[in-house]
Amino acid sequence: MSFLVTGVGGQLGYDVMNELKKRGYEATGTDILPESAFKNYIPLDITDEKAVHEKITRINPDAVVHCAAWTAVDAAEDEENKPKVYAINVLGTKYIAEACKEIGCKMVYISTDYVFDGQGTEPWQPDCKDYKPLNYYGQTKLEGELAVSGTLDKYFIIRIAWVFGLNGKNFIKTMINVGKTHSEVRVVNDQIGTPTYTYDLARLLVDMCETEKYGYYHATNEGGYISWYDFCCEFYRQYGLKTKVTPVTTAEYGLSKAKRPYNSRLDKSKLKEAGFTPLPIWQDAVRRYLEEAKL
Repeated sequence: MSFLVTGVGGQLGYDVMNELKKRGYEATGTDILPESAFKNYIPLDITDEKAVHEKITRINPDAVVHCAAWTAVDAAEDEENKPKVYAINVLGTKYIAEACKEIGCKMVYISTDYVFDGQGTEPWQPDCKDYKPLNYYGQTKLEGELAVSGTLDKYFIIRIAWVFGLNGKNFIKTMINVGKTHSEVRVVNDQIGTPTYTYDLARLLVDMCETEKYGYYHATNEGGYISWYDFCCEFYRQYGLKTKVTPVTTAEYGLSKAKRPYNSRLDKSKLKEAGFTPLPIWQDAVRRYLEEAKL
């Protein structure tokens, strides 16, 4: 199989490229930057319809793993950013899906728990269509989902949450840096979900591409549902930081421009039902990340 991976400058795209290399697959990486550490790389602005069509049809991959996205949730709320957010998350995704349809290849689209309203306590099912995004980022990711499912038959739409990986910024890296210079940190304890380690997710995405078990899936690490407070306490413990972690409500924390979902529980049972190996428990993912990241 041959692959094209978008967003290889980000956490997930980087790990997908390395997973493909490990398995001996031919893979071309793309991103907005002029160059990359990856040997097989071409710059690509996914908001340029003509460029997307030309490059994907010329490379003619068996599968496109679409990791590129606007992910700055709060900045997406700014009116001046909204056209760019829409162009990247909706139009870029649509252009990729249309090119995939033309050459008959598979497409993996990475989505988010933010397509739901985050209310209640029941885990969200992958085939649930009760969409009510709370913010503009979630709305554009939902429209990206619909562009893929409305264009293709051979697609995987994977919703993830609370992402961390080696190549880029993430909550663990940020909070450890803060914890090194502060005696106390405040972390919300009323938003519930599960983290996703991009190294583990990359393995699953390639596993999926090796099949034809198309559809919607949820994929975060195993290990039970937790709060951001629980998450922070655990990686501080593993790292050896003695910084005090104080739990606060979302309202007490304030700060965020964009509304955040309280319920980010994603039901992942469909993975097992389809014969895929679930991601390892998040506590072990944190351990492996900290060993690799050397923060």
